[in-house]
Amino acid sequence: MLTVSCPNCGAPVTFRSASLPNRVCDQCRSMLVRSDDGVGIAGVQAALPFDVSPIRMGTRGRFDGRAFEVIGRVRWRWTDGSWNEWLCLFGDGSHGWLGEAMGQFMMTHERALDTIDPAWRLKLTRDARVGDTVMLDGEEMTIADSREVLCIAAEGELPFTAPPGWRIHSTDLRSGSGRLANVQRDGSEVHFYDGRYVTLAELKPTNLRAIEGWKAPVYG
Repeated sequence: MLTVSCPNCGAPVTFRSASLPNRVCDQCRSMLVRSDDGVGIAGVQAALPFDVSPIRMGTRGRFDGRAFEVIGRVRWRWTDGSWNEWLCLFGDGSHGWLGEAMGQFMMTHERALDTIDPAWRLKLTRDARVGDTVMLDGEEMTIADSREVLCIAAEGELPFTAPPGWRIHSTDLRSGSGRLANVQRDGSEVHFYDGRYVTLAELKPTNLRAIEGWKAPVYG
């Protein structure tokens, strides 16, 4: 854990993981990047639009027996709406993404591309077409969506800079078992995420956001 003064406004800013070198200042929303030379500014984040998510920064929960805390968020938009990707820091220092879209939740972790059968790697990264199927670890997955998406804004700690207006190509895969996967492509750079659908009841999150007209569950 490292706490420094924001080089723009002077507010204290804490980096909790060496693997997360990017941090949005909570006060002035400068996008900060940590390196061996210190902390620099890589731009300014836009204000996050209002939403009714029960998740917020500081929400805690458990996934597959491991405790986590929400420490970052990226808000993405596509032609028919927008969704949240919440960054979860686990007790062992690893991190995952809690996706939230249309009332559904999903937990994914990044996975190396070279762990995917080469026979399917090209289709996932270059030739993804909605409706096609691929095999991942012996399980049939269907390409449910493949399109360009736009970063609206971000907050907290992140493994990458996420400037407003950043466009990437995103491909989603689903299986009948509840498993899901996502491929994000920015030019020649490709990231692959593997995971499954979850429910709030399963995660048993605490420190949820209070929403008018919504009675938070007992665990929240």
